This record gives sequence, C-alpha cells and structure tokens, in this order.
Amino acid sequence: MQIIDHIRGYHGALTEWRRDIHAHPELGFEEQRTAELVAERLAGFGIEVHRGIGKTGVVGRLRLGNSPRAIGLRADMDCLPIHESNGFAHRSRHDGRMHACGHDGHTTMLLGAARYLAETRNFDGTVHFIFQPAEEGLGGAAAMVEDGLFARFPCDAVFGMHNRPGLAVGKFQIRQGAMMAGGAFFDITVTGIGAHGARPEAGVDPVVAAAHIAAALQTIVARNVRPLDTAVVSVTQLHAGHAYNVIPEKATLGGTVRCFSNGTMKLIEGRMRAIAEGVAAGFGAGAALDFRSLFPPLVNHADETAFIADCAAEVVGGDNVNRNANPVMASEDFSHMLAACPGAYIQIGNGDGEGACEVHNPGYDFNDAALPFGAALFATLVERRLARVGAD
Repeated sequence: MQIIDHIRGYHGALTEWRRDIHAHPELGFEEQRTAELVAERLAGFGIEVHRGIGKTGVVGRLRLGNSPRAIGLRADMDCLPIHESNGFAHRSRHDGRMHACGHDGHTTMLLGAARYLAETRNFDGTVHFIFQPAEEGLGGAAAMVEDGLFARFPCDAVFGMHNRPGLAVGKFQIRQGAMMAGGAFFDITVTGIGAHGARPEAGVDPVVAAAHIAAALQTIVARNVRPLDTAVVSVTQLHAGHAYNVIPEKATLGGTVRCFSNGTMKLIEGRMRAIAEGVAAGFGAGAALDFRSLFPPLVNHADETAFIADCAAEVVGGDNVNRNANPVMASEDFSHMLAACPGAYIQIGNGDGEGACEVHNPGYDFNDAALPFGAALFATLVERRLARVGAD
C-alpha cells in the first residue's frame, strides 16, 4: 500500500484535529493548548515527547534500529491577530485571533506523518518531529535553535512545508537557493515642536516631515538597490496627534523591509537612517530609526532541495512538482533552522479554485483536502532518508 493511501484511511481524523486547532487559535509563545494537544497525540502514538523547547515548542523523537542517521520535520503552531470573517462551525472561538496562515494545517500534516511512521515503523534511524511556536514575527525558530534544538536533537537534515493558495491541491513547488525573502520591521520617530494648528510657524511640524520621509524611503529600492537585487520597502503605519487643532510634537512611521541577501538588508538600513535623519533635519526636526532584522533569507540547500522534490514526485508524480518556483517576497523564520542545519522548505498546494483565499486574510481557511498529501510527503522523506540498509 502506498503511503498516501494508508494516511487517507484516517483523513477524517486529521480533518477533525485540524478544525479543532483552527477553532482554538493561539498567538506566538502562547500556544499552551496546541502544544498540549500535540504532545498528547505524539505520546498516544508511542513517541517520546519533549515540551518547552523555545518556550512553548514541542519535539517528538521516534528512534528505530541502530542507525545514527537523523532527520528533522518541522511545523509551526501559532495564529495571527486577525478577526475571522468565516461563518463555518470551526471558525475561531476567540475574537481577534485566527489561523489565517494555515499553521493549523501544517501542525496536522506533521501529526499525520507521525502517526503513520509510528504505526508502520519502516525506517532505521531517528525522526525528530519539531512543532515550532511563534513563527509570525516573534522569532520562534530562533528561540528553539538558541534553546539547543539541534544540540539536543541532532539532525542530518531538516525539512519544512507551507501551504500555497492558488496552487492546486496535489501539487508542490520549490526552488534551490534563496526561496523566501529576509524580513525586517522598522519604526521611525520624528520629533518636532508642538504648536497650535492655526500657528504652524510657532512650531516644527513632525507630520509634514514624516510624510516626506515616507515618500523619500521609496527611492531606496528605485535608486540604491541594484535592479537585479529584488527588494521591498513598505511604510504600513503613520501615527501622529490626537486633536484637530494641535500640531503634535511626535510622529511615528512603521513598516517592513524584504530582500534576498543580508548585504542588501544592510544597505537598506543605512539608506533609511540617512534619509530619515536628513529629511527631518531639513524641516528642523529630528528622527530616530529603530531597525529590527527578524529573519534572514530562507535559503534551500542544493542536495536537500533535490531530495524533497524527488520525494514529492514520488507522492504526486513528477509533472505535479515545480522545481523552479518563483522566489517569494514574504519571510519565514524556518530560515533560522536552515542556517543551523542543512535542509529545504517546500510549498504545498492549498487549492486554485474559485474563491481560493490568500493567507493573512480574515476569510482564509486551510484546505483539508491537502492534509494527506503533506503528511505523505513528510513520511516519504523519512522512509527514503532513513531507509533500511538492503531494503527494496
């Protein structure tokens, strides 16, 4: 029996697990219920469980045979601070929180693979099932690595997976090298001199300075970054004042930067600082930049990329695996794990039909039809990477 056929035998259970997690979303480093659910499932499969890795992370270890080889499989558990607009029965029960990025599905796919591997036991070596907290901008992967993830649970390679709306269920896509952008958040505080709104000449208006800074920041990509080096600078927040007739003393800008190399990130930070300070000074104001690099670019290792693509082709056929997918400007903190251990990260189709919803949208829901495909790929990675010597 093929792996995916075995897993389809409990597709109903996977769907129930996924929808239960969806209905009870938890923000980064608050995944107490989810982590406990994961730990209970793993223990029920007969898998050794380790809690509290990187605060709320969970690692399951399944060891068979005598081989020293080891593989890591990673899924993320946290939700987003978004109010869900869906009306189905498993919608979020917590206002202002929802699984709008499919981490409920990722967690369930890895649990599905864990169940299969514990039942069939068709490998020789060690599997580490890594359930990561706080992927959404809070540094959960880095927290696990800093907490000794790969020292305590050594892996020859580590693999991750993320759903991709717009890609048909039963398809995968990946690329070697830089696949997802590095990410940074920034805040710029502009300080002027408060005054009456009717007498702007008596003060220094930080709102005007902030508006000019926001416009000037767009020249960084257009005039400082090489055209061959893709980058994005987006101002997503501008806050100032509380009254109609008061020029405030401070205005703040906030936003995000995405690019595919650490050198480009440093260039953008330097230019952003110079522009903010220089433009503000031209208006008689001051500016201070707080620039926070959160994730390095996600870089897939060559051998592991070829390996996971071959395994995906075994699950769904070679024609359903795109090995040269376009780079993605979004960021993913699995990059911290790939910086510490060889591995690769693949995208799994979440559906391309009418109404297919992008992630980080209040109407998003993970497609349960994808669950057996993701679980089967995780399991295939183990059976091929840790194949018994002499096995067919």
